[in-house]
Amino acid sequence: MIRVLVAEDQSAVRAGLVLILRSAPGIEVVGEAADGEEAVARARELRPDLVLMDVQMPRLDGVSATRQVVAEGLADVLVLTTFDHDEYVFGALRAGASGFLLKHAEAADLVAAVRTVARGEGVIAPAVTRRLITEFAAGSAVREPAADPALLERLTRREREVLSCLGRGLSNAEVAARLEMAEATVKTHVNRLLGKLKLRNRVQAAVLAQELGI
Repeated sequence: MIRVLVAEDQSAVRAGLVLILRSAPGIEVVGEAADGEEAVARARELRPDLVLMDVQMPRLDGVSATRQVVAEGLADVLVLTTFDHDEYVFGALRAGASGFLLKHAEAADLVAAVRTVARGEGVIAPAVTRRLITEFAAGSAVREPAADPALLERLTRREREVLSCLGRGLSNAEVAARLEMAEATVKTHVNRLLGKLKLRNRVQAAVLAQELGI
């Protein structure tokens, strides 16, 4: 059973998210929060597997709340956004969010994203990936200094190929198909490159790949 905490300040939206998740087999909504501070407090209390986190909330925004939840090892975080503000996207990814999904995503996509993150795989909605790539390519003002290309020297050729695929937002299955290898092998490469690059999850690896331009 995947235990989820839903953090969203708009009560109607929160109720809809809870309804969708509660109707999905194998998912249990263990709590709700109406702002970032409550989200952190409830995560500490309930220790869910995953926090579904809105980025724009009162008292404490979703980026700051994500940073606290991840830093304390309380849960994985799947961030929801309307994509009104790019700085939230970059901030949440660097804060350690394991996934990023647009609020207008279909119910099935939301459920799939929760399951994916719960399996230990990060997920970035394709629209978010495209926007990230565009912003990085344009030298966005919210971008942090570029990563050191020397980091790639830590990786094998195959690991660099896998990292490049992560930068395009591909799932393990899609990487396996593109590189013609078993999905289990892809997962092994992902775990190894995360360790070598000292990254928390594949989402951070995707951001790094974009920063390095691979």
